[in-house]
Amino acid sequence: MAKRLFDLFFSSAALLVLWPLFVVVAILIKVDSNGPVFFRQERVGKNGKIFRIHKFRTMTISAEIEGLQLTVGADQRVTNIGRVLRKAKIDELPQLLDVFRGVMSFVGPRPEVPRFMAHYSESARQKILSIKPGITDRASIEFRNENEMLASASDPEQMYIAEIMPIKQRYYCEYAEKNNLLGDVKIIMDTVVAVVRR
Repeated sequence: MAKRLFDLFFSSAALLVLWPLFVVVAILIKVDSNGPVFFRQERVGKNGKIFRIHKFRTMTISAEIEGLQLTVGADQRVTNIGRVLRKAKIDELPQLLDVFRGVMSFVGPRPEVPRFMAHYSESARQKILSIKPGITDRASIEFRNENEMLASASDPEQMYIAEIMPIKQRYYCEYAEKNNLLGDVKIIMDTVVAVVRR
């Protein structure tokens, strides 16, 4: 209950404060390229329920048809304004809407697309999906340069599944076992520091 109250209070406060930034970003996205302002994609949420995550669109509208569901290095599908939004992590801010409506939390395992979730072990799935996914977590901080890491691989998707995903699963399972509000605040603060340093 305390976690939900925390999420509800701070997501609503953040949305009230940040709505002018949302408007500016929306205009920049529309001026920069054709397509919607928001990118919405199916992700696996608590108890395996599928929901549609919100992000500011940073890629061309045909991005998922043209390539991987991963962003790799200097991906040519990323728009000009999209590169700026991604670097500053501004593209993630619309997930405040998902926190407000209760399908996500500020802190929790990052929600996977169904295709990648299928590679998780059954025990890991049960543990990870017992809680709400989050905007940030320890794995997000650890792999904040994930797209650059994938750029060095001959098969980025295989590298993600075989090398990065198991480490993320360990972080996710540890969080599911030990999560608490004070720990969430620490992760949020560390995330802010990591973004500012970029």
